Amino acid sequence: MEKLGAAARRLKPWAGPRLVLVSDPVRLPDPRALAARLPPGAAVLARGLAPGVTEGLAAIARRRRLRLLVGGDGRLALRLGAGLHLPDREGVAGLLPFLRARRGRHLLLTAAVHGRPGLARARRLAVDAVVVSPVFPTRSHPGARGLGPLRWAGLARQAGRPAIALGGVGPQNAGRVPRWAVGLAAIDGFRTL
Repeated sequence: MEKLGAAARRLKPWAGPRLVLVSDPVRLPDPRALAARLPPGAAVLARGLAPGVTEGLAAIARRRRLRLLVGGDGRLALRLGAGLHLPDREGVAGLLPFLRARRGRHLLLTAAVHGRPGLARARRLAVDAVVVSPVFPTRSHPGARGLGPLRWAGLARQAGRPAIALGGVGPQNAGRVPRWAVGLAAIDGFRTL
């Protein structure tokens, strides 16, 4: 975790999380043990988890001063006092209630971006940050090419929002993420530590 933290500290400053642990229903269905090791100010993106696991993450987030993002469920995010992450290719339950409740309180709103449609959606919804992926080849999409640092930076800059790098990010290549990024997100990159 120290190598990822050091790589994240060299990135563009912003007020949000510099490290984001991303859960995965298959590869990381219970991220609570890893979340308990994250430094204060980091975030956990809960995607497709069992309800008890998500509630446990919320408790860890409060205790460790982490930001919790709920993937694709605005009502659950509101119930947990968490932020909301918008997947790029899926609908979002409870988006309007979340957007209404967000006024006057700072509930973090992020969006996944894999191409132009995701960019347009992120701009339209005025998200706080975009999670642009995949910067490198990743086990989430075997055989698919990563964008690479230069193409990642080009797509991220078009967002007009702070951009977090996701996809194959780990201690061995985090230093290759463009400094224009504001944070690093990973699944396996945290698991290998």
